Amino acid sequence: MIPTTARALYHRDDLRRLIDPAVVAIVGASETRGSFGERTLSNMSAFTGKVYAINPKYPDLLGRPCVPSLIDMPESPDCVVLCVARPMVEDMIESAAAVKAGGVIIYASGFAETAKPDRIEAQQRLQRLAQRTGVRVVGPNCVGLANTRSGAGLNFMPDYAGMGHRRGPIGIVSQSGALGYTVLQGMQRGIGFSHYLAAGNSCDVDVCDFISYLAEDEATKSIICLLEGVNDGGRFLAAARKARGAGKALIVYKTGNSETSSKAAMSHTGTMVGSIVAYRTAIAEAGAIALDNLEAVLETAAFMARTKPPSRGRGVGILSTSGGAAVICADKAEAHGVPLPPLEAETDRVLREVVPDFGSVANPSDVTAEVLKSSETFGVCLDAFLSDAGFSALVLPMIFAHASSSGARAPTIVAAAARSDRPLAVVWMNEWYQGPGSELLDADPRVCMFRSADRCFATLRAWLDWHECRDERPAESRRSDRSAEQAARIIIAGKGRGPALSETDSKRILACYGIATPEEILARDAEGAALAAGRIGGPLAVKIVSPDILHKTEAGGVRLAVSTPQQAHRAAEEILQSCLRHAPQARIDGISVQQMVPSGLEMVLGVKNDRQFGPLLAVGLGGVMVELIADAAVRLVPVTDEAARSMLASLRGYALLTGFRGRPGVDLDRLADTICRLSELAHDLSDVIDQIDVNPVIASAHGVVAADALIVCRS
Repeated sequence: MIPTTARALYHRDDLRRLIDPAVVAIVGASETRGSFGERTLSNMSAFTGKVYAINPKYPDLLGRPCVPSLIDMPESPDCVVLCVARPMVEDMIESAAAVKAGGVIIYASGFAETAKPDRIEAQQRLQRLAQRTGVRVVGPNCVGLANTRSGAGLNFMPDYAGMGHRRGPIGIVSQSGALGYTVLQGMQRGIGFSHYLAAGNSCDVDVCDFISYLAEDEATKSIICLLEGVNDGGRFLAAARKARGAGKALIVYKTGNSETSSKAAMSHTGTMVGSIVAYRTAIAEAGAIALDNLEAVLETAAFMARTKPPSRGRGVGILSTSGGAAVICADKAEAHGVPLPPLEAETDRVLREVVPDFGSVANPSDVTAEVLKSSETFGVCLDAFLSDAGFSALVLPMIFAHASSSGARAPTIVAAAARSDRPLAVVWMNEWYQGPGSELLDADPRVCMFRSADRCFATLRAWLDWHECRDERPAESRRSDRSAEQAARIIIAGKGRGPALSETDSKRILACYGIATPEEILARDAEGAALAAGRIGGPLAVKIVSPDILHKTEAGGVRLAVSTPQQAHRAAEEILQSCLRHAPQARIDGISVQQMVPSGLEMVLGVKNDRQFGPLLAVGLGGVMVELIADAAVRLVPVTDEAARSMLASLRGYALLTGFRGRPGVDLDRLADTICRLSELAHDLSDVIDQIDVNPVIASAHGVVAADALIVCRS
């Protein structure tokens, strides 16, 4: 269960006047060069609506009418830009509400980002003002917005007016104004954008609202989100799924990806599922594309905005004039799992008529520089590849830049792209990034430019996967009994002090949800352990039971392969002595004598309740292997049977599950069922459980048993 959302996403109509205004007021407008007021006025030079400067010192400013205050305007402003100091902001919002403004943009900094209690309270007052007045507020600590369709440069970024306001299908949403602006400067290369929306501190309107707005905007075909973090994972997922449902790729680049928390994890799973994994998992499950390379953001967004779904095969063709470049591209295709099918017979025939015998007619194809002597011959090769039914896209490496090579080929490439319904990706492999022909290729609405072969094929893989992705999770019947939740809550309510449950109680909760656990008797002392051993019969596992000893092996609290009551007596005594030395203050509930689980493959199942996105379920190879090789798959709960099987199939050690080198495989049906049941447990009890560590789970051809478990409750 994802944490309950604080409020719903704002609708497009809630933000329309703010983002697409007809009347703009700039409070604190100035003629002082370089001031925020002067920059904002200058950046509005292409705006098709009305602009009022607000400053009692001037009758007009930079050709715009100027009035002393908002109340002196002859009409209500849609958007009010506040170029004023922090102490004036609250009064200005009240004034904006009084004149029925649609929204306010606050440049001023020095609020919650300082972490000072009085400044945090000041920002909270802005939030309450926005809620009370209904005036939508962007910021504080915000560089502003831009709408290329109307020419509204509602920002103080230097020389925005000089970038040309090239319109296009890419929207930018950013918490960091400067970082977003670096992407927006792609306009200097001819790339077009629909909006640039910087959220700043987000006291009211945030990145989730902006994503939601662009999901409904007809001019926007793909959305870039430069994300630092969200307070409400549910709202982010809702916005991302809205974009996915509208057929718009959301490309997310999250900053701050190092784990800085110093709090030690209370279970193995706590170290495996950190906040970065939570974000990447949530982004993927919402149908968005997560990137960890800023340089890939604009290339990916442009490709997704300019292309249609794959219309034919999933393969990609590579047409090169350099054998070395062809090999590089083939390597990157293999690295990213992009198939390179052979040429169709007709493609092969056409190429052999024009490619010299020292070239290579294949996929990838090296047509050699001979083909470049004639633009017509080069065009024939392009058309042959673009007509091949086995290719969903064509990759064309551009080796070096020169007026007679890249400059001469660019118009032929643009013309070929216009004749085809499939993407034509140019990999600009030379270091003259803006050499002859690059501006034409960057600006063309059908050609997709990359300045890295690796990023090109990573994007192709993301494109193929994104169009295969299902929009909604299929409905699936529940596996565990509805009474399981109530029974589990009774067990949790009876625990003593401290957040952790004992292994015995943890496994009792698993059993409520139909997860198999070994037969077990809880003994008070060594004598009781011997009696229990006689009742169950060997082989046995004897373990300490203590909510204060979470990792029993490290405390000497486990003995395995115990066969007789006498051995159980001795094992219990040794365990008690060892654990008292290891943790003298630990509460000891007793000794667990349990049936040894038959040998099988060790797996680990775990849950971490993320603060933003709720419980995440992790599946991996068990024992110490989960920490040694970090081979784990993670999903939001609950998971379907299909998702559970997909998680297992994604593991690098999946071959061990299906049978490897004479070892039998495991019961995948039962293992997937166990995963689903644990996800239902985590979903039902998300308000009380913080972590679950089921390690090991013993999986074999004969069944799946949870041999050990730890549940940690929320504080």
